[in-house]
Amino acid sequence: MSDRPSSEFNFALEKDFSEILTNPFLDIAARFWEPDRYEAFRVCYRSMRRIDDLVDDRKSGGVPISAGERVDYETSMTRWISSIKSGACPDPYSSELLATMSRFTLPLWPWERLCRAMIYDLHYDGFATFRIFLRYTEGAAVAPAAVFTHLCGVTPAANGDFAPPSYDIRRSARSLALFAYLVHIMRDFQKDQRRGLNYFADDLLTAHSIGRDNLRLAARSGRVPHELRALFAQYRVFCANYRARARATLDELAAILPPRYQLSLEVIYGLYSLVYERIDPHRGSFAEGELNPSPEEIQNRLSRIVTEFKARANLQGAEEKPD
Repeated sequence: MSDRPSSEFNFALEKDFSEILTNPFLDIAARFWEPDRYEAFRVCYRSMRRIDDLVDDRKSGGVPISAGERVDYETSMTRWISSIKSGACPDPYSSELLATMSRFTLPLWPWERLCRAMIYDLHYDGFATFRIFLRYTEGAAVAPAAVFTHLCGVTPAANGDFAPPSYDIRRSARSLALFAYLVHIMRDFQKDQRRGLNYFADDLLTAHSIGRDNLRLAARSGRVPHELRALFAQYRVFCANYRARARATLDELAAILPPRYQLSLEVIYGLYSLVYERIDPHRGSFAEGELNPSPEEIQNRLSRIVTEFKARANLQGAEEKPD
């Protein structure tokens, strides 16, 4: 990174986030991009959110999913993927997505893996082992994150299109995605359990002598048994591991990406770290209000992330400046 004049960081200084501090963290991070790249993010994530919500909303209804419904949902997702492949889009949203994928040279595999994960959700109630959960996250978490890292790394090409990144988007996304997803699971413990959704692996529940009924009871009552604290402590260790790996990956990408895209990834890392720091397995209640930072806390962390990012960039630029 070369010596950077302060004007190069105006994209960060001029942003007013006061109206979007309750938005998803990915959306906040993508707001540092130029309008056309942010619009590409919005189109891609709207399509992924619709697929995810379609399944989550049905599973949280409390009524078992019939075999016929599973076939219908799976057929619908398979046909939709085929329509994107063929270019015969069934609706304006899909047409807009296809045009965005073409302009930004986005691969189809993130959507294929997301649909695969959602089909798993239709057929199985939870995860027998943590290893199975990790395979599931390749579609549910890594695939959407790979779209984000892809959009960070595309470069302008001819006719307003973009050339693909020079790095492996799945590898660049995986650790940060898993860190964020595990934090997300703990943050939304109470909300998910009340909706009948569970993302904790059964083998780890058994290892800590706690059952799914105990999870639901703790979410409803607010009383936290020591077995649940032990489970959260182990998941927090998993988070710490992937957080350290994510830090290493972001440091690698710092040598490749321009500042605004580096910063957007730092925002994801920093905001999920804000939630991670609030998870206290020993004394916490694991309630929504406890684990969700306030808009003021998010604003303060954003300011800190930008300030620290500028300081690091300016320091590195000064070190690289020739005598």
